[in-house]
Amino acid sequence: MKLKLTTLLPFLFCVFMIHAQEEAQETLTNSLEDQFVDVVDNSNNYQDYKVIKKTKINKLRENIMDSIAALETEIQTSETSLDQQKNKIASLTQELAKTQEDLALSRKKENGIELFGMLTEKSTYNTIMWSIILILLLALGFFIYKYKNSNSVTKEAQLKLAETEIEFEEHRQKAIEQQQQLRRKLQDEINKNRKSKS
Repeated sequence: MKLKLTTLLPFLFCVFMIHAQEEAQETLTNSLEDQFVDVVDNSNNYQDYKVIKKTKINKLRENIMDSIAALETEIQTSETSLDQQKNKIASLTQELAKTQEDLALSRKKENGIELFGMLTEKSTYNTIMWSIILILLLALGFFIYKYKNSNSVTKEAQLKLAETEIEFEEHRQKAIEQQQQLRRKLQDEINKNRKSKS
């Protein structure tokens, strides 16, 4: 008989534990409203009053307190999560602003060219470069014109110089001839004078 009792006792203990767990699960799975309805409906009536067992009221109070604690924990967890998300959003907003600044600077650099240490837009750079090229071409044209003009003036002056040299040479030849003729005449006169004195 003792043997049967010792084998039956653990079996009964297991059945009791399973039943208690099912009741606890049932209590937890029931909403608070269902539990209130259950307590009120299963309570006894006495005149106009309901008589509720202390164990049921205590169990309901315990469940309510557990639910409140769970809700408070959930609220705290949600608030913590919300704070973390706010911090993350603020951090991401700062990163986005920095990225947008970097992008704007990068686009500005992409659309611009460094000129004399300053970042200039490509259109302004092209305008400046083409203006410089046009000015240089105009200056080159002006210098070519001046060179050709000076070259023609120089050639003309050289031609006049050559003509003047030829004229001077002719004039010199004539002057030499005239001097020679004058010397001859003078010599002839001197000779005549000598002959006439002798």
